Amino acid sequence: MSPPVRPDSGAPATQNRPTTYKSNLEEYEREGDVRLPFLLSYREVKLLGIAGVGFFLDAYDLFIINPVATMLQYRLYGGEDLPPGLEGFIKAGANIGSVIGQFAFGYSADYFGRKAVYGKELMLIIFATIGTICDPTGAISPSGSLIWLAVWRIILGIGIGGDYPMSASVATDRANLRRRGTLLSYIFANQGWGSFVGSLATIIILLCYKHTMEVDGKTSKVDGVWRILVGLSLVPAFGTLYQRLTLPESTRYVESRKGNVPVADEESIEELKKKANADPGVSEKVTPASPESESDGTRTPPSEDESAAEAKRRAADLAAAKKNHFREFFHYFSEWRHLKVLIGTCSCWFLLDIAFYGINLNQNVVLQQIGFDGSSGSPWNRLFKIGIGNLIVTALGFVPGYYVTILTIEKLGRKWIQIQGFLLAALFLGVLAGKFHELSTASFVVCFAFLQFFFNFGANTTTYCYPAEVFPTRFRASAHGMSAACGKAGAIISALAFNSLTKKIGTPAVLWIFFGCCIAGAGFTLLLPEVRGRDPDIVYAEEQREYERTHGRLAHH
Repeated sequence: MSPPVRPDSGAPATQNRPTTYKSNLEEYEREGDVRLPFLLSYREVKLLGIAGVGFFLDAYDLFIINPVATMLQYRLYGGEDLPPGLEGFIKAGANIGSVIGQFAFGYSADYFGRKAVYGKELMLIIFATIGTICDPTGAISPSGSLIWLAVWRIILGIGIGGDYPMSASVATDRANLRRRGTLLSYIFANQGWGSFVGSLATIIILLCYKHTMEVDGKTSKVDGVWRILVGLSLVPAFGTLYQRLTLPESTRYVESRKGNVPVADEESIEELKKKANADPGVSEKVTPASPESESDGTRTPPSEDESAAEAKRRAADLAAAKKNHFREFFHYFSEWRHLKVLIGTCSCWFLLDIAFYGINLNQNVVLQQIGFDGSSGSPWNRLFKIGIGNLIVTALGFVPGYYVTILTIEKLGRKWIQIQGFLLAALFLGVLAGKFHELSTASFVVCFAFLQFFFNFGANTTTYCYPAEVFPTRFRASAHGMSAACGKAGAIISALAFNSLTKKIGTPAVLWIFFGCCIAGAGFTLLLPEVRGRDPDIVYAEEQREYERTHGRLAHH
């Protein structure tokens, strides 16, 4: 067994008493400790708005690609189906990009720092969205237009994927321990609103184009509908870009990168525990100050020599931390007790997304059951029916499930919610698979609504929360990015295999495969510890202390 990873003891230890300046986003009031966890303060709501937009855009994009693909049938192919290979490429493009973004941004956030990276993923999303709506559909061949769209969607996916580890780390680094799970659940719940707004926007824009498409018969004007639909996502993206780019580094991350001597006494452990439950502060600017100057609330400006020495020391600390990061990451996960947790988070997310995306990327089965699949009528009527059907499906179980998780996550715990979510999703998948051809329309819709509900009051939320809460700060973004990338790999497999498998073995058999994935997911959850009230940095510090004590005894003997 390899020893716990220790910060580089060769780096100089700080001698000055640090002065921390509070950031608005980090001043969580003391009364928050007695508030109900789901009642957020103004500053937490502000952080929620900054971090949640990425998940809103992720779900919005996931939702609108289906109606956009249908619109392109009318614009490019006169209502005929899109070429199967290109349609699959377009739909899977964002997920392929997400895998790249999750790995790249996750590692970069730990290596370069959250502040250095945060906001760049949103710039990429904006850039790719503009590239998408500039698709020259009238100037190049239909297949060329689809390839253009697919390439930009891969770039879009890199930005969306990068948001997963970035927003999870930024939020967790700043969260009060008692409300950490609730805050993460609130951020992830933006996925539900992204789907809901996407379906609502489709309906509203189609209503605006009804006269042009229905009365005037200008079906080709659907080209404007899909561009507006895609372009609307620029509004929340531009709205939060400045806040992301100017967000200061968190104290928790700064402390995790310092090359100080490992924690080796009970008092230091207790101090960490106090900090976990106290109001976190962020060192935006650190200046040495004497106790006398602190007593009356004033600050004595440092001399130029002191400032230069402090800057030089910090640069040396950071360089040492960066140099050792890759090695420390692999040393940390070379221990089975840490590796099994990473296996658990990756496997659970992978298995969940096979079932979750397999169902949600192919909702035509559900829409056919409720009569909103758009299989008949004029082009406008078909598109409008699909929009209404998707709104119904989203409202049924998508949004409610997220908010039950928010209300209960700090009471029930992550592990319980994830296991029961997997098992109950498996139950309803089993009912749908076993009685697929016998269920009435009402029964089918009820089963599907409960399935969506227990995906979201279950593993869809907790697989996002777990890697953000279970790993120490210095490895959090990398591990979260790896876990999320495994999830997207499951989504890609599901998106590419669902249609061909359905034709070969039938929809009920595919649903049984999803049933098996959910059962396996519940099993892999047993590898994970409960993280409610657990500070991974304190656990990491205690492991270091135990290692120092054990090796001290061995050296003595």
